[in-house]
Amino acid sequence: MAAWQFYRNTTLGQCLEDSLDEMVQSQQITTAAKQQVLLQFDKAMSYSLAQRARNKVNFKGKIKTYRYCDNVWTFLMTNTEFRDSTEGFHADKVKIVACEGNKQEKT
Repeated sequence: MAAWQFYRNTTLGQCLEDSLDEMVQSQQITTAAKQQVLLQFDKAMSYSLAQRARNKVNFKGKIKTYRYCDNVWTFLMTNTEFRDSTEGFHADKVKIVACEGNKQEKT
């Protein structure tokens, strides 16, 4: 399973990295241990979202730019409306990053 590092830019990922940096500076853990924790975080986030996220969200907006490089799509959108089965919200500017996932067979 490819462990993408996208989730490190989330609030949770940034807080984890800040905490690990403090632990490295105070010599509580090594830099190698920090990298192992971050790698495990990447794998856990990828696995959890793939297994547990089942909601469908539709969105509509104006695409300002888009790019496809190394199997990663990046969309910059404006005036975007997001809607799921119960509610919706509007965003003036949105950046969507999407990567190809491995299709897993159900056993």
